Amino acid sequence: MDYILYLLIFCIGTVFGSFFTLAIYRIPLRQDITHTRSYCPNCQHKLAFWDMIPILSYVFLGGKCRYCKEKIRPRYLLLEVLSGVVFVLFAVSIKFSIFTMTPSVIVYLIFALLYIATLFIIAGIDKEKIRVEKPVLLFGFICVSIYMIYLYIIENDPSIYRYVIYLFLACILTILDTFYLRKKIKNSYTIDILLLLLLIVTFSYEFVSIYTIIVTLLAVAIQLLLHKLCNIKSKCIKVDKVKDSKIPVAFYMCVANIIMMIITNMYFFISNGI
Repeated sequence: MDYILYLLIFCIGTVFGSFFTLAIYRIPLRQDITHTRSYCPNCQHKLAFWDMIPILSYVFLGGKCRYCKEKIRPRYLLLEVLSGVVFVLFAVSIKFSIFTMTPSVIVYLIFALLYIATLFIIAGIDKEKIRVEKPVLLFGFICVSIYMIYLYIIENDPSIYRYVIYLFLACILTILDTFYLRKKIKNSYTIDILLLLLLIVTFSYEFVSIYTIIVTLLAVAIQLLLHKLCNIKSKCIKVDKVKDSKIPVAFYMCVANIIMMIITNMYFFISNGI
């Protein structure tokens, strides 16, 4: 029965992955992501239901649009598979099964997957645009806030008080960025990174956040080293060095946080014999 349950979670993950590709493409363009039907970005033809079945549609169509025969980027398939795998790994990490499906565990899994979905979209956009979209951050904070309210009212969890402080700091930082900092600085990427860090700390707790920061710094250091070696080898001009210096920090933070949550969950349940 657990295999069937994990297969269902994988399918849900691939559906989310299909939505991620749409959101990553449309959000930076300020296009609607909820009401407008999916369409081919090349021929603009609206897609039918059977054109949007995760993984299967890509395979049966041979990686091409049914209407204009333009090749579909493999990243769409990879993102669908990856999101399905991540959803299953997270469920496995918290020992989610038929026998552990208590209301509190189910609620935690739902909000955790919504949180992971937020990180997926932030990471995808930042990888391409070196930008963190505040509406996506806002969605993440709303989900986390609702979960904190649930913990306080239903679970009577007293430990959430310190996370209210993080949410309060995020509100203050957002207000400052909106009404003051945005007028003083042209690029608010640093502020967005701080907001993302507050979101990460609020949901995944302090010790996981510390591991996330360490892994992120290592990833950034490795990319800087690779860029430096590339510039030395190819003798790039100064403009190329400036271009290469743009590092998707939010992308690394999101990926690191997802990995660290899964690893720490597995370690916690194993060490406690659960």
